Amino acid sequence: MGRRALPLLLLLLFSLAAAALAAEQPQQQPQKPALPPPSAATGAAAAASSGGGGSSSGSTGVSSNSVLVALLDSRYTELAELVEKALLLQALEDAVGRGNVTIFAPRNEALERDLDPEFHRFLLEPRNLRALQSLLLFHVLPSRVHKLSSSSSQSHQTLAGEPLELATAPDGAVRVGGAAVTHPDAVVRPDGVIHGIERLLVPRSVQEAFNRRRSLAAISAVLPTGAPEVDPRTHRLKKPAPPVPLGATPILPVWDAMAPGPSIAPAPAPGPGSGKHHFDGHSQVKDFIQTLLLYGGYNELADILVNLTSLATEMGRLVSEGYVLTVLAPNDEAMARLTTDQLSEPGSPEDILYYHMVPEYQTEESMYNAVRRFGKVRYDTLRLPHKVTAREADGSVKFGAGEGSAYLFDPDIYTDGRISVQGIDAVLFPPVEDGGKSPAAAAAAKPARRAPAVTGATAKPKLRRGKLLEGACQFMGVFVRRSRFASCQ
Repeated sequence: MGRRALPLLLLLLFSLAAAALAAEQPQQQPQKPALPPPSAATGAAAAASSGGGGSSSGSTGVSSNSVLVALLDSRYTELAELVEKALLLQALEDAVGRGNVTIFAPRNEALERDLDPEFHRFLLEPRNLRALQSLLLFHVLPSRVHKLSSSSSQSHQTLAGEPLELATAPDGAVRVGGAAVTHPDAVVRPDGVIHGIERLLVPRSVQEAFNRRRSLAAISAVLPTGAPEVDPRTHRLKKPAPPVPLGATPILPVWDAMAPGPSIAPAPAPGPGSGKHHFDGHSQVKDFIQTLLLYGGYNELADILVNLTSLATEMGRLVSEGYVLTVLAPNDEAMARLTTDQLSEPGSPEDILYYHMVPEYQTEESMYNAVRRFGKVRYDTLRLPHKVTAREADGSVKFGAGEGSAYLFDPDIYTDGRISVQGIDAVLFPPVEDGGKSPAAAAAAKPARRAPAVTGATAKPKLRRGKLLEGACQFMGVFVRRSRFASCQ
């Protein structure tokens, strides 16, 4: 009996389970609705927006009565263009979808004529897109400020994350971030309001970013790190002080009080073409030429050194091998006084500049002290064997003599311990001989000695006879023939 009841019991259990499943299935079907295709969703959104629905919360688009549509169609066209360039339409749509917004819109004249052109270019650069977005979001409040009250100042948080102050002036005018509100409630919509202001609001973060960029662009020359320092007394390179451990007694720079010895003297000059480069002479010559261009008034000299001759390369090689140079640099006015004849001969520019290069390191102070002490100093030049003479005149140093002299009037244009540049106001020429004539001209002016003319191979020079012999020949010619005597022929 028990074995027959077991199948009936199992059948009853299966039937109860199937009935329970059939009862739960209709309750689970509404929880998983089928998603409509994208075209159907777009059509539904368009129908909802065109059907006059007052709220945009039921659709994914923006209502035609939205404050964003009014901003794009209003007279604040410049601000609307910046919003489109900053790719902020989607962000503003999301802000409107979450609640009402308040937009402070500057007038078009403030963005067209009153805005700094350099700042306007800075905002439109692609790399500064985040700065432009922060600037525009600084004009939007995530709340509705419909009636600008004349109460005390208030601080509101903007979409840019920075606070914006709303204050009231004593005369009753409302100011937003220091800008006056010219058209309050210019555009009023269900999801926001637009107030017209007189100028653009610039947050602190954008202003700091612009200031950093402008300060870096204004730097024309940067002092190279690790530049050598020169002792003004000895005109030698200063030796850097060794590091001192913490807590140790400071090491006094003894070499500043003693004469320069072999340890701090410049590297010896083994001679041109040795291949031993003790210094980076080419970089120093490049810095010296760039300093001439930035200093102004010495463009002609820099052009001759770099373009017309190869003197810049030769100077770099000499400095690399240990030499020091002092360049007496004529300014542009002095170079303009050179004639075509002075520059047309081959090698003339090189000879002129060689005479302005002294193979010593001299500064304005050292040359002035020398001429004050000795009266006249002659410096060797690279145009051997000529020397340039310096003397004191009118409280300065005067080079040369007579009409071809030049004054030192731009002292220490460039001094780095290896190259010194001193500006002068005239082009120097070596002294000439024979009262103003050059040696070649003086040699050409002297009469040339001519050799005696020879008429034949057997011709003999005519002998000179004294007065006594001449009288004897005349007396003998009266009585006998003169031809008999060889001395009277």
